[in-house]
Amino acid sequence: MTVLLFFIFIFGLVVGSFLNVVILRLGTKKSALKGRSFCPHCKHTLAWYDLIPVLSFVLLKGRCRYCAKKISWQYPLVELATGLVFLQAFVILSVAKDPSVLPQIPRFLVSLGMTILVVRCGLLLAVCSLLIIIFVYDLKHYLIPDKIIFPAIVVAFLYQISLRLTAYGQRLTLTTFYPLLAAFGAATFFLLLVLITHGKGMGVGDVKLAFLMGLFLSWPQIATALFIAFLSGGLVGLVLILTHKKKLKSMVPFGPFLVSGTIIALFWGEKIVSWYWKILL
Repeated sequence: MTVLLFFIFIFGLVVGSFLNVVILRLGTKKSALKGRSFCPHCKHTLAWYDLIPVLSFVLLKGRCRYCAKKISWQYPLVELATGLVFLQAFVILSVAKDPSVLPQIPRFLVSLGMTILVVRCGLLLAVCSLLIIIFVYDLKHYLIPDKIIFPAIVVAFLYQISLRLTAYGQRLTLTTFYPLLAAFGAATFFLLLVLITHGKGMGVGDVKLAFLMGLFLSWPQIATALFIAFLSGGLVGLVLILTHKKKLKSMVPFGPFLVSGTIIALFWGEKIVSWYWKILL
């Protein structure tokens, strides 16, 4: 089990390295799937040993091998974040909760249940990866790109379908439509904020991201995610103002807080809601 978790973490680091390439080339004419990686300062093509996730950054002491310019901390942080998210995503799947199933995976892989589980895992990791891209890109450019948000919405919709395939034959209830209701509810709430503030408090990109959050998390996790996002965003904004790094009217990207709230609610939302109700009752 430990070995499996280790390889999942390594896989996450590798995917995180690719996400860095996507973030760097997003908005340019360069494809993330074509062309060798290069130093953004001296443009020197990087060798394979310069691209080992996290390890290369440590061995090079955070500097380019060829021009000695500083390498952004974004690269190892995104790689580590992706590795940890992949680990936690695997843990919340039923396979990780029942280690006795692991040796039997090849035999059960042909079954519908295991196939759905594998697809669900892939969709979950895909949405998490796209959220990480949104986090970093919005933090750097104050923009949530349509090239990422729209595919993420499609993948989140497929993820919700995969969750409901195992409930085949059951009657449709209101809870079946919770993801769509949460998506439109969250998007409507943010759209009202955009209209009230005339686009100064929120942007249209935040509306699209709110729709993605609702669709991906459903109810009541979407409420938890939004609460965490607004609370953390308000606290960080207050600290930035008090330390004179931002003014009251300065722009602060809200996307990273929404993404953070989504990830936290995805992995620990049920525990947070349960803890909250215990306090109230």
